[in-house]
Amino acid sequence: MRKISDTIARLAALRAGQDIQANGQGRDWLSDQGDFGSNPGALRARIYVPDDLPEAAPLVVVLHGCTQTAAGYDHGSGWSQLADQEGFALLFPEQQRANNANLCFNWFVPGDTKRNGGEALSIRQMIETMVLAHGLDRGRIFITGLSAGGAMTSAMLACYPEIFAGGGIIAGLPYGSAKTIPEAFDRMRGHGMPSERQLQKALRDASSHQGPWPSISVWHGSADQTVVASNADAIIAQWRSIHGLDARSTRSEMVDGHSRGVWCNAQGQELIEEYRIAGMGHGTPLDTAGDAALGVGGPFMLDAGISSTRHIARFWGIAKPCVKRDAKIKPAKANNEALAPGFARAFSMPKAGFPMSLTLRNVQTSRLLRSPTLPRGYEKS
Repeated sequence: MRKISDTIARLAALRAGQDIQANGQGRDWLSDQGDFGSNPGALRARIYVPDDLPEAAPLVVVLHGCTQTAAGYDHGSGWSQLADQEGFALLFPEQQRANNANLCFNWFVPGDTKRNGGEALSIRQMIETMVLAHGLDRGRIFITGLSAGGAMTSAMLACYPEIFAGGGIIAGLPYGSAKTIPEAFDRMRGHGMPSERQLQKALRDASSHQGPWPSISVWHGSADQTVVASNADAIIAQWRSIHGLDARSTRSEMVDGHSRGVWCNAQGQELIEEYRIAGMGHGTPLDTAGDAALGVGGPFMLDAGISSTRHIARFWGIAKPCVKRDAKIKPAKANNEALAPGFARAFSMPKAGFPMSLTLRNVQTSRLLRSPTLPRGYEKS
């Protein structure tokens, strides 16, 4: 029999774990950024700056998914943990319920996804404030996000390509694929996607930039039924064209048990990579065990035996290569438990005659607020 002290300790640890699951984020390592401009998108800015941040350090912008908070996504993905290890600063734009009832970035609202307007401009203002306040390297600014955050990552890369050296889009959608709520749901399900030519035109028309263009890392679960994997194909086609790359990848390989395709330019530089995570549903791929472990598993934070956080940072050149002494590969499971009763409430289309825009706010113009891309339930993670 275990000693009573051991039993008490185990019960305390279990309760602590349940508390983390209840609030959806564990410890909040982030702090608030002060005034950063006019903030037309009315977003909150949260940041993480390591104590020993080197001069001219990189900046990574991280966008959470629907129903998530900045701190919750950081806790799950392990970005602040990696920032301590590798020496870079983090910016976490955070959505507010006054803008969107499900805390989704409004990636399908034209006023929020255009250059110098709405949420896109708010994020741009946050970036400029971070660079000036901490002396960061303007040549090494990167952005990544999950689901609605991934779609907003596409928007930021399209609207401000001169700002970013690279992007990481996880379970996201291509820029310009939807302009209304019904279109957003259709694109998530793989229906009615604009043609490659239309998507490529949307990307080129988003700014007057003529290059060079950011490198792109695309991640998607093969069993994702929330944002189907054809969206990853559309993202790659959109960016492959502007980089002038062939439709066929330069090479394919297996990394930690999952397929990786790479598109390189004539000089052999990797410009686009795609990870297709076998058997995984909707979420951010994690590796929570072994020497390269980062983050904490939960709904939409999925232990697939591969850390998207670490690999994306490596692709950008701001983290050391991943070397795992433990070669055991865990099969990635579809996130079926996430499709809980709350899924129907967060994702089903409104019934006929039911108003789609349940809440409105006025920042120059009224904005639609009900949106997709992550079911309710993250708070239980």
